[in-house]
Amino acid sequence: MNTPKVYFTNLRTTPSSNLLVKMERLVRKAGIETIDFKNKFVAVKIHFGEPGNLAYIRPNYAARLTTLIRNLGGKPFLTDSNTLYSGGRSNAVDHLQSAMENGFNPISAKCNVIIADGVKGTDYREIPLPNAEYCKAPKIGAAIADADIIISMNHFKGHEQSGFGGALKNLGMGSASVGGKLELHSASQPIIDKESCTGCAICVKHCAHEAVKLDGNRKATIDYDKCVGCGQCVAVCQYDGAILGESDTSERLNCKIAEYSKAVLADKPNFHVSFIMNVSPECDCWNHNDAAIIPDLGILASFDPIALDQACADMVTTAPSLTESILGQKYPQTHLEGQDKFKLVHPETQWQAGLAHGEKIGLGIRKYQLESI
Repeated sequence: MNTPKVYFTNLRTTPSSNLLVKMERLVRKAGIETIDFKNKFVAVKIHFGEPGNLAYIRPNYAARLTTLIRNLGGKPFLTDSNTLYSGGRSNAVDHLQSAMENGFNPISAKCNVIIADGVKGTDYREIPLPNAEYCKAPKIGAAIADADIIISMNHFKGHEQSGFGGALKNLGMGSASVGGKLELHSASQPIIDKESCTGCAICVKHCAHEAVKLDGNRKATIDYDKCVGCGQCVAVCQYDGAILGESDTSERLNCKIAEYSKAVLADKPNFHVSFIMNVSPECDCWNHNDAAIIPDLGILASFDPIALDQACADMVTTAPSLTESILGQKYPQTHLEGQDKFKLVHPETQWQAGLAHGEKIGLGIRKYQLESI
């Protein structure tokens, strides 16, 4: 197999070459024009950002990319699936409102927005993966499954369960219907570390399934008959009181995400763009974003989502950490060049497992050739 190319552009600009111009030049150089877009439905998979979170990709980039796709003859639409947990994106009505508020609308983004799995997250297609190890028939949001071409726009950042969120996380978890997300999370029921729990009750407030309560000692407790393993309590706990249970691993979650990504891209032309900007330690799914852990680096593009994620991870590893971030707080007096920032932020995660499994199932390869433009 030929070594895939990953194309990179930094964030330096001139009066004649702003960031939108540079992004378009990047994707053209990376070969997006070789895709036959004529009269094809093009799902541009993107994260619209939870209201209150400001780290998501600016809609200006989406507008520039969808305009290019339209000029190449395609019929692009911006899309994402509903969330399993409570919040501003758990149904299509609220999800569309959140997208519009964050600037993803036909005026600013120059493209229509379609919530892939319908009003209640029940509109999906099962895509068979006969040889899959974990997910034999991933449940993919219908609008994404029915598209002719898949383009992903990925905000590269940390994630409390998968280590980081990039192309695979955006494609696999983001394209899954609500039922698909349940399948992805169902083996990851968390546990409560009673010594770390402070009784702040934020996990109780944010549990969409009323599975978390405070006991008589003001310690969180989980009703596993109600818990769906969505990980919301793990994400919102600031004291490491809610943690991944021993019966589940980040490794297995990442492998499932790789299989869902395989289902999304099966037999379809696809192309991927990642933005290493505002690299927050946690996902854009939460209603806040902590300070970035590294400086903004640039934009990358590739036909290979595995190579792209690996290249992004390598660049973040090489980059220095920022003093005014959670890494600066945990590791003062060092900038951590050459160290795995995501592992330092979330020690229990195993992001490498997803890329290795994706390579194993033919989704792409980790070895890549980086070409700067």
